[in-house]
Amino acid sequence: MAAAALRGVLGLGGIRWLRRGRRSTSVTDHLGLLSPSNGLPLPSYCRSYRTVLCTELAKPLIIRTVPSPPLQPQEVRVGIHCCGVNFADILACQGLYQEKHALPFTPGMEFSGVVMETGTDVSTVQKGDRVLGVTSSKAMAEECIIDQKMLWRIPDGVSYKHAAALPVSYGTASLALERRAHVQPGETVLVTAAAGATGLATIDIATNVFKAKVIAAAGSDHKCNVALQKGATHSVNYSQNSLKDEVKKLTGNRGVNVAIDAVGGDIFKQALHSLAWEGRIVVVGFAGGTVPSFSANLLLLKNVSAMGVYWGRYRKEEFPLFSSSISSALRYCYEGKIEPHIGEVFELEEVNEAFSHVIQRKSTGKVIISVK
Repeated sequence: MAAAALRGVLGLGGIRWLRRGRRSTSVTDHLGLLSPSNGLPLPSYCRSYRTVLCTELAKPLIIRTVPSPPLQPQEVRVGIHCCGVNFADILACQGLYQEKHALPFTPGMEFSGVVMETGTDVSTVQKGDRVLGVTSSKAMAEECIIDQKMLWRIPDGVSYKHAAALPVSYGTASLALERRAHVQPGETVLVTAAAGATGLATIDIATNVFKAKVIAAAGSDHKCNVALQKGATHSVNYSQNSLKDEVKKLTGNRGVNVAIDAVGGDIFKQALHSLAWEGRIVVVGFAGGTVPSFSANLLLLKNVSAMGVYWGRYRKEEFPLFSSSISSALRYCYEGKIEPHIGEVFELEEVNEAFSHVIQRKSTGKVIISVK
């Protein structure tokens, strides 16, 4: 769902709570936790840490101090340095994401940090290792307990901020380009929502790994310029020009071999019409707020293919592919082939401001929460 659509769900009041961003570091009474402030100190065996909590849907997130739970044999306790902000996190806190979480919960799907403690059966990492982690939630906190198979070691030279920006955006881009579209060197790739985190990741991988040419499409001149700086050959501001007409001009009426669309609605349809013979279009999201429908004869006329990629689903269905998409991104980053674009960094206490920044479409690239 897009920013515009989310505004419609929240209304002005809902947007205001994101801007207000209540802050607190006291322990939540409604969670039944003990604190020095009420005269009952936490047990000596139980450390505590700060975490972002969604206690009510469509309400401001709050910061609370909670006890550190014990580890299970296969689990690892990670001290978080950075975590990425994804639109899916915002949707989850509104109850609008496909994966529902019981209240209260901590949002956040990707993080980087240092291993603090390992369970008795953990063999893949050890205390002190720099790691990247992926989870369905829990990342926006000072600590995260996670199964060892959901951690990847961060190579030397890759920063915590860059590592935290990799999994969702670069994992999606990698599977969209390689697994689904089978992009070949020299092909032309159209990328919509090109200045977003996934858009810039797609440009980065397409140009620097697959050696393709990229036409970046975005909704403002500023965002088009950001995409060009990332390596796109040409750009189209589709808020001012027809995407289909501009792509025809740029390709000499041939069209593009591949389109990666994260907008949906009319932009998807124009991208579909922009495909060349045997072109492929991959749907990665609907940032415009509208899920498009189209006539199937459009696929037949030019022998084109339309497909989707839901990166998170590979975690359940084909974990080796899911894991390799992250490992490859880490390797490319270590080798200097790619470099995630960090658009803005917020502190943990500024999580509501970070969410508002994304909703209002002020962000380019990945928005990061810095915990340490």
